[in-house]
Amino acid sequence: MPKKELSYKEAMEELQKIMALLDNDEIEVDEMSAHIKRAAELFKFCKEKLKKTKEEIDQTLKQLDDIK
Repeated sequence: MPKKELSYKEAMEELQKIMALLDNDEIEVDEMSAHIKRAAELFKFCKEKLKKTKEEIDQTLKQLDDIK
């Protein structure tokens, strides 16, 4: 079964859950490293998704300007 691609919304929700656990001291020290690594992966994913979306919007707007 193919793995479902993570959406920006899902990534942000997971990141917020991890941050809430960290803020409330609900993560055991033994699990902390794994959660921090996952949070870093999610942050990178979200940052790349935003960058790609911005580039697509900029390209579309440039195409609209070229029509004039």
